[in-house]
Amino acid sequence: WRAICRGIIHRPHNRERHIMPMTPPRIRPQQSGYTLVELIVAVGLFAFVMTLSSGAYLMMIGLNRQAQGIATGIDDLSFALETMTRDIRTGSEYDCAGLGDCPSGASSFSFRNRHGVLVTYSLSDSSLVKTSNSIQSTLTDPSVTLSSLTFYAAGTSPAPSDYQQSHVVIIASGTVSTGAGKEEPFTVETSATMRGTDI
Repeated sequence: WRAICRGIIHRPHNRERHIMPMTPPRIRPQQSGYTLVELIVAVGLFAFVMTLSSGAYLMMIGLNRQAQGIATGIDDLSFALETMTRDIRTGSEYDCAGLGDCPSGASSFSFRNRHGVLVTYSLSDSSLVKTSNSIQSTLTDPSVTLSSLTFYAAGTSPAPSDYQQSHVVIIASGTVSTGAGKEEPFTVETSATMRGTDI
């Protein structure tokens, strides 16, 4: 009993003694968690940051769609003008709205293509229209709205009265739809010179 009180236990079989602590074991403090207020503040901050991030992401998507819409419309218009100028370069007998030369500009342009067929380019219902063998075909996309199409031709008179090579300058202006209800204005200028000689 005295040994136990002194913190010593005697074991008779091997006479080992073990010291028992005289002080009671320390009680570990309970691990404190997050309070309700801290959770509410953390969730609120997270929701605020996510709202800002998603807004910026949606804005970037909208701008990307607008840029793609504009690029698509301009590419379509460029292809239409390239097709027209290629036909004009390989054609002959240029005629600007029945006036021959038109330094002041005209809204239509006619010529004979490399197959001898009369072709006319003009503006109709805000679109670039090609008329060949009384058949009309629209060259521009519905997203492109042309407000003006002007042709400036020179050197259309046949030799020997004219010693200038036939050429034409084309200026097209209008708007292109961005796909989000908005429209962007544009003005495009190109030119074409008769590949064959008429001097």
